[in-house]
Formats: sequence, C-alpha cells, structure tokens
Amino acid sequence: MKLRVVALFATLIVGVVVMALVSASIGQFPIPLADIVTSVFGGKAGDPAAEATLWNIRFPRVIMSLLVGGVLGVTGALMQGIFGNPLAEPGVVGVSLGAAVGACLTIVFQWSFLGQFTTPIFAFTFGLATTMAVYVMSRSRGKTEVVTLLLTGIAVNAVAGAAIAFLTFLGDQQAREQIVFWQLGSIAGARWPYVWTVIPLAAVGLVLAMTLARRMDLLSLGERSARHLGVNVEALRMGAIVLVALMVSAAVSFTGVIAFVGLVVPHAIRMVVGPGHRVLLPASALGGALLLVSADLGARGLITFVDLPIGMLTALVGGPLFFWLLRRTRRRAGGWA
Repeated sequence: MKLRVVALFATLIVGVVVMALVSASIGQFPIPLADIVTSVFGGKAGDPAAEATLWNIRFPRVIMSLLVGGVLGVTGALMQGIFGNPLAEPGVVGVSLGAAVGACLTIVFQWSFLGQFTTPIFAFTFGLATTMAVYVMSRSRGKTEVVTLLLTGIAVNAVAGAAIAFLTFLGDQQAREQIVFWQLGSIAGARWPYVWTVIPLAAVGLVLAMTLARRMDLLSLGERSARHLGVNVEALRMGAIVLVALMVSAAVSFTGVIAFVGLVVPHAIRMVVGPGHRVLLPASALGGALLLVSADLGARGLITFVDLPIGMLTALVGGPLFFWLLRRTRRRAGGWA
C-alpha cells in the first residue's frame, strides 16, 4: 500500500510539473520549453516578446488553473467525507450557484465601484452567504442531518438558478453573453492580483483541511462510532462546510463555475489508494490541479484562435469518466454486469 501511495504522489507531481510547463509553452505564440525553464529560474527568455507573454499571460493562467483545480479537488474530498457519499461535491451546498448570482448582479447592473475586484468580491460574498444559509436552514434542534442538508441545498440551488435566469432575462445581449460565459467557467481572465488573492486562501485551506483528516476518518465509521471515539460530529461538519465555502467561493469568484472536478477527482483517487483522508486530501488537490491545467490547455488549443469555456470541457470529459468509474466500481462489487 505504501508503494502504491508513493507511486501515486510521484505520478501526480510529475504530471503537474510537466503539464504546467507544456501549458505555458503552447498557445498562439509558441514558446520553447528551454526558454520557460530559463525564465522561471531567473534568466531571460531569448525573445523579449516571449518573456512578456510568459509573465503577463501564461504564468498567471497556469498558476490560477493549478490553484483552482487543487481547491476543487480537496473540497470535493471533504464534501464526500462529510456526507459519507462519493457522489457529493461542493456545489450541493449552493456555493457555486450562489457565487454565480453575485457575479450576475454585477454584470447586469454594471457595478464597478470596487474596480477589477467587483465581480470576484460579490461572487465570493454570495457564495459564502448561500452556503451559510443552507447550513442554518438545515439545522433542527441544534443538529444537522445529512439528508436535510442535501435537500436544503437542492432547494436553495433551485432558487439561485431561478435568480440567475431572471437576471439573464433582465440583462442586455452583452450581459447575457457574459453571464453564460461566466457560468461555463474560464481561466482566461487570470491576472497576478487574482493569483495573489487566491494563493493564501488555498494554502491556508489545504492546511486546515489536513487538520481534519483524522476526524474525517473516524466519521467514516459512522456518526455514532465517531462520537464514541470523541469526535464532535456537529462541530466537524460545520467547520468542514465553512472551510469548503470559503475555499470554493474564493476559487470560483475568479473563474466562474467549473463542474465535475470536485466530483470525479476524489472518487478516482479513492479507487487507487482507499478512503484514508491523510492521503486522499493532498492527492485530490494534486489530481484536481493536474486535471484543470490539462483542461485549460485543451480550452486554448483544441480550436485555433478560440478560448473554449473550461467548465464545458471538464463536464464533457468528467461526465463519461465518472460514469466509467461508477461502472468499474459496481463490477468489482458484483453489481452491474
């Protein structure tokens, strides 16, 4: 088992580094890998235009895709651990659609009083507020039942979806196009100020997630067993949900809604190394980073001179992949033929 874990982390780390370099290299203005390595280690690329392209466009985009992918991967693993269900993902508590409502408000009413951070700040605030509303409304007698939380999330997501549809109806043609593009997700707008905003939130979030790993493992034994072993289940669940809301709101506020990363990646990692969260959480972060940087490369390179929405690609790839993972799991369990 240890050998499998080491092999997994080695593969993921190498994959992330290789795909990051390839993603920085490929584009409408190809840049040799040697120039990229030289530039990263303090030298100058042979072409001044290549140097400017790398540091103003490519590197912010690559780093943002790694950060957002890592956040979505680790939060997906947290959500699946909280609900005890491998089909759970961050969107079930309303964070993604809540953030979309905040972004749509700024787009439709053309708010810009906070400068370039207006849309991200509104998206972050609404995503966090929506998740907190789901949590508060699902509480009863000081406790939160998983089923109630899920059903409340579905109801709130429906309301948020209706609000987005209404705002889309109110907006003009340009606003509608922006709303649709935001809902499909994109890394194209990544800039260094956005990257520097997400980095500390992602780093702190990952560290805090790792502190929950042992208690998440105990929770997987069942709520009653976890309580007997000294776990405050309600506090653990609330802390994990708040952490997920903060991390995902920060991520999607700059990139829009990106589907399936938080669902597929932890499920795939769990099939390789099992459900232990001390391995699952960091591996899911690396797996999410690898998936999203690869998807962003595809978004830029599949069609010449077209930047495809990255959320569309992750859904197109993630849907069939997740179905295949489900069939493989059921076959091993003797379910499906």
